[in-house]
Amino acid sequence: MKKVSGPTVVTTVAAAESALPPQIQEALGELVGAAREGLLALSVGVGLGVVHELMELEVDEVVGPKGKHNADRTAKRHGHEGGSMTLGGRRVQVRRPRIRSADDKRELPVETYEYFADRDPLTRAVMDRMLAGVSTRRFARVGEPVGADLEAESSSTSKTSVSEMFVERTTTALEELMSRRLDDVRLAVMMLDGIEIAERTHVVALGITTDGVKIPLGLWEGSTENATLARTLLADLVDRGLDPEQAILFVIDGSKALRRAIKDVFGEHALVHRCHRHKERNVTDLLPERDRDQVRARMRATWSLTDPELARQRLELLAAELDRSWPDAARSLREGLDDTLTLMRLGITGQLVKTLCSTNPCESMLEIVRYTQRNVKRWHDGDMRRRWTAAGMLVAEQQFRRIIGYRDLAQLVIAIERHTLLAAPPTLDRKKAADLVTV
Repeated sequence: MKKVSGPTVVTTVAAAESALPPQIQEALGELVGAAREGLLALSVGVGLGVVHELMELEVDEVVGPKGKHNADRTAKRHGHEGGSMTLGGRRVQVRRPRIRSADDKRELPVETYEYFADRDPLTRAVMDRMLAGVSTRRFARVGEPVGADLEAESSSTSKTSVSEMFVERTTTALEELMSRRLDDVRLAVMMLDGIEIAERTHVVALGITTDGVKIPLGLWEGSTENATLARTLLADLVDRGLDPEQAILFVIDGSKALRRAIKDVFGEHALVHRCHRHKERNVTDLLPERDRDQVRARMRATWSLTDPELARQRLELLAAELDRSWPDAARSLREGLDDTLTLMRLGITGQLVKTLCSTNPCESMLEIVRYTQRNVKRWHDGDMRRRWTAAGMLVAEQQFRRIIGYRDLAQLVIAIERHTLLAAPPTLDRKKAADLVTV
């Protein structure tokens, strides 16, 4: 066995301390420094290096290898200049290469840089954080760590910049909501409800397709929930392609203004169902605390029946009993009583009744709207309220699922069409109506 002299033996520690090429030592030093600031900051540093490499590779592909003459080249290098790209909810500075045509007449784009320089991810991050409750002053604090050096050079995180980007993004959201084409949308149900924001009223429309999918349809702002406001919203839906001849069930909170607007836009025979939960509150709010639970239970038991005539008789009996001691509650119960039995008259039962007997699906959307607006302290004039409401409705849409009982929506549509034909003037084809009755 050959002996190795002592001076030639290198221990592990000595190997680790041996000299490395300067460029490798420099790179390792940067990585170690970034690692101390967190794994994400380390990844950002590596990612920026990759971006620069990609830009240089694209230049080589367009211009050709550096230092090699090419008489047939169509482009040439033109140095570098400062640029910025979106990273971690901020704009960070980068050095981007420039390319010009061989005749030096025009600047050529560097597609890699344009892709990473897109501001859309930044404005999307601004909108997401603002709707989640982050204020413009705290926006920079909740950003992902990118390292102290990049953080010092980053931009677009000031209060003013964030506010401007949020206005831009929510304006786009409002335009998207209010310009959606509805030509190919087949609705089975439309729910209408109102929400008050800074002493103004927004009437919102939520559609449910024949497949059970919920779609925010639009909103309109006014001083109160009046018929003109609701009529304007419904007319706008028709202008955007919604077929007014569709068999649609309208579910409303009981507003007479909404009822009148539906009649004006969709015709005398449009089917309207009145929300049971709103009717309960309207009646029980006029009763003393001791009587509320009993009256509420009787109303719910009546609405659980399948015979509309029997249900009507029981509600009339309850109203007659209330006449003796609480006449205001009795009048409230009788007001719009027939509209609370619409689903029963259509023969709809099962899970679908539980979904459509109230405006809860629309109320759930409005709760998300309220939640996204919870930190707004000052409302300005203009479209600010509408922009926030539209943005909240689109956030809610991302969380939507099919309604419970959607498999029975076909039965609902057939029942509505049957009702429409039977209620139509005699000039219509009664044979077709009779055929539907026998379905």
